[in-house]
Amino acid sequence: MKKNILNILKYTTLFVIMGSIYYVIELLWRGYSHISMFCLAGICGIIIGLLNEHFSYQMPIWKQSLIGAGVILLGEFIFGCVLNLWLGLGIWDYSNMPLNILGQICLPFGLAWVFLSCIAIFIDDYLRYWLFREEKPHYRWI
Repeated sequence: MKKNILNILKYTTLFVIMGSIYYVIELLWRGYSHISMFCLAGICGIIIGLLNEHFSYQMPIWKQSLIGAGVILLGEFIFGCVLNLWLGLGIWDYSNMPLNILGQICLPFGLAWVFLSCIAIFIDDYLRYWLFREEKPHYRWI
């Protein structure tokens, strides 16, 4: 029972921190954001953070970052289809960007997500180390 409560606390903390970091990045980049971006970033942050749990530190960081970008693109596409296309909220629109799919995801931002995924992996790993006394992070680059 105690372990379940600690896991709920851990993942809630990681969700809030990752969601908040992305929300602030978006405020600085675009000048505005939407609460759904906080939620999406929190969810993606947790999933990306679990990459080391599933694949271990043996997987090179660049591969983890590519998988993380895929997680973000999938989440962004699902959220975009629901929020922007179905509900008509117009939170973002990549229609003018090259190689976009339904204006919800595009190649240029997909490449940005690789970079942000790498940062998210480092943040998650060190938060787990500092706050929850998990294994100290170490990485393989190749």
